[in-house]
Amino acid sequence: MDIKNNILETIGNTPLIKLNKITKDLPATVLAKVDYFNPGNSIKDRMALKMIEVAEKEGKLKPGGTIIECTSGNTGMGLALAACVKGYKCIFTTTDKQSKEKMDILKAVGAEVIVCPTNVEPDDPRSYYSIARRLAKEIPNSFHCNQYDNLANRLAHYETTGPEIWEQTDGKITHLVCTAGTGGTVTGTAMYLKEKNPNIQIWAIDVYGSLLTKYFRTGEVDMGEVHPYISEGFGEDFVPENYDMSVIDYFEQVTDKDGAVMARRIAKEEGLFCGYSAGSCLQGLMQLKDKLKKDDLVVCIFHDHGSRYVGKIYNDQWMMERGFLDVKTFKDIVNGRPAKQKLVTVEPKHTVADAVELMRKHDIEHIPVVNGNGPIGAISESGLFQKVFSNPDIKNASVESVMEPAFPVVEFNTPIEKLRTLINKDNGAVLSKDDAGHFHIVTKYDVIQALGN
Repeated sequence: MDIKNNILETIGNTPLIKLNKITKDLPATVLAKVDYFNPGNSIKDRMALKMIEVAEKEGKLKPGGTIIECTSGNTGMGLALAACVKGYKCIFTTTDKQSKEKMDILKAVGAEVIVCPTNVEPDDPRSYYSIARRLAKEIPNSFHCNQYDNLANRLAHYETTGPEIWEQTDGKITHLVCTAGTGGTVTGTAMYLKEKNPNIQIWAIDVYGSLLTKYFRTGEVDMGEVHPYISEGFGEDFVPENYDMSVIDYFEQVTDKDGAVMARRIAKEEGLFCGYSAGSCLQGLMQLKDKLKKDDLVVCIFHDHGSRYVGKIYNDQWMMERGFLDVKTFKDIVNGRPAKQKLVTVEPKHTVADAVELMRKHDIEHIPVVNGNGPIGAISESGLFQKVFSNPDIKNASVESVMEPAFPVVEFNTPIEKLRTLINKDNGAVLSKDDAGHFHIVTKYDVIQALGN
């Protein structure tokens, strides 16, 4: 029987999966090391367990102790799993830019989570680094893992990630591509692979707003490079001790938008539901495609699972609010019509028969009712249909006596996805003003046609 004694024995030995669609125009073969197959759904399970094992061996973590760590979520999950099995308590500090899903998952496995501000210096007493250090001093029998400077981090990848990739590729790997955060994954894996073959290229992917790229290129810690960024799980505003830049050959930076968009492409085109860093990792490779040759075998590290980001990069509204999606708007629908059509309207004193004739003449189903101040109601074919059955003489009634509530009025650049939520069985259209002050109408059929194009 093949039975695991506990969840920790399932860490590692994650699959290497060939990418086929996104990378089809690249000369090289591109493989993804998909580490969301770890039990905690991220590559951080490897180093979390290793840090605890080393701390136990060195006597820094004793039975009944408390594990303290600052984490973007994934390391915390790995530590929490180990704590469940080994009987430790966990307190994690994280930043307010991390997804709510990550925080909720940590709480679900028994951790206490303290949320700290993102946009403060690392040594600011409010930073998640500083609060973790303070708690470790104040709480008896506690151990601050400090994944940034704890070399057990990179040791985990030297002992597991590197050997797995080497064996899975039969030693034919030519390039390793990995996002750069704490430095443990990229450095530890690189150290092992470089020992096997010093010609293997190690490409680290960074985000704009991180200082790591400039530090790699110049050796200078330039805080002027640091500015807020949205990408999660990689990039740093200091240089962790886990880095050994001598085993890294190149750094490439990726924008927040490009990484997020690529993550969504990976899900839709490759069937791999990955996190933000996977998108950035593959985007970085695509930016470096001219450096690849026909016989190259590239391995990209896909760190974690997309479930941690369903409220962010996999949420259309979140993406649109940050300008990450090229979406169609009310304005695009209007501008896409064959000619600038004047809005057909009726006045309150017009008869129902007048409205019906306008619907027939212009082949439309919805007409706004307007007065000198703008829209005050609406007439719809479906609404009139029900009223005619109740009262056949209604055609001589005034429009204002039978009109329905006015159509919602939105901004001219409102995304189609938002219009879709406003149009329903009780409301068949939406209005908006163009820059000249003229009203236009969009119906459910306009939205359906636009989404289909």
